[in-house]
Amino acid sequence: MKKILFLPLLRMKSGHHQVSDALIDMLHARMGGIICKKVDLISYTNESLEKVVTSGYLSWIRYAPETYNFAYKNFFYDTRTNARLVKWYNLIFLKKMEQLLKQERPDLIVCTHGYPSYLLSQLKKQGKCHVPIINVYTDFFVNSVWGRDGIDFHFLPNQEVKEQLIRKNQVPRHRMIVTGIPVHEEITKTARFKKCNNRPIILIAGGNTGLGGMLTLSHSLKNTEHFDFLVLCGKNQKLYDEILSWNSRHIRPLSYISSRLEMNALYEQVDAIVTKPGGVTISEAIKKRLPIIVHSFLPGQEEINLHYLTKSELVFKFEQNQPFEKQLFCLLKNNQKVNRWNLAVDTYEKGIEIGPDRMVEVITSMIGLQMDSSSVV
Repeated sequence: MKKILFLPLLRMKSGHHQVSDALIDMLHARMGGIICKKVDLISYTNESLEKVVTSGYLSWIRYAPETYNFAYKNFFYDTRTNARLVKWYNLIFLKKMEQLLKQERPDLIVCTHGYPSYLLSQLKKQGKCHVPIINVYTDFFVNSVWGRDGIDFHFLPNQEVKEQLIRKNQVPRHRMIVTGIPVHEEITKTARFKKCNNRPIILIAGGNTGLGGMLTLSHSLKNTEHFDFLVLCGKNQKLYDEILSWNSRHIRPLSYISSRLEMNALYEQVDAIVTKPGGVTISEAIKKRLPIIVHSFLPGQEEINLHYLTKSELVFKFEQNQPFEKQLFCLLKNNQKVNRWNLAVDTYEKGIEIGPDRMVEVITSMIGLQMDSSSVV
């Protein structure tokens, strides 16, 4: 029985976990004889520490976004300053990662967060890790934390990142393949953008925790007349209760949705999505051919994602100081804008080199298994 170890970071349901889960379910749908295990290194080190780190991270981006943005760009994004990473905690987690490998004895490791990848790269350079490693990136860019040396394969979000890793990091082309950000197969593909309903339905998605200026945006919807809104509040009970108290016919709050089938059905109902530029949510919306409107973003990763997405014309960035309903009309009723967006999505999808079947083939070939053709779905 072969074992594949998946390494996101922290326990909160981030894109790192969603991508791990998507790949695990892809593998289980097509292969027998494998064990897939997901481990958060911080919780493995100390469960209380994980709670402190998660709470601190959420508080930091909520209450001091400017300092988080500065720290992210200077310590984790700019490759020239990667050496500034604090050394004492690296030593602690290197020892814990080495302990984890000895305990689990995996045949393959899949990293969906940069920090485990960085630690494993260090262990490989020290000759303390001999397990093949795949990096699976969950944003539309690659920050400087991700390990490069000793990484056996890279699942990349787009062609731009591929060229960057070749040019700046001399990663061999044969060790990389553009997969896009992996999306769970229960989120089914839609071929083309559908015509809007007479009264369009707009999905407002603020992420699992409801961060990102959601309440401010929701207030601006109160006086709209020609659209209906479904507001995904995640686990933000305060936001849910506030919207529910308005008793509005055209604005309905939705609490956290854990079922991907339910989420897929929700995508099928709506005509566009307003969301933050998180890698997984954007990738799901692209797969569903939903026009994507970015109204706000969190500092750090999401801001850098937004730069790529706007440059590639994959999203529409709305201005907060202009009437939201007017901007929606200008977008959804403008065939030229929608057609240009469709062409941008076509271009992005043409850059994706393999789908789920080939992803599974690549993963299983690295542990000496072959996918049974009869199990392809």
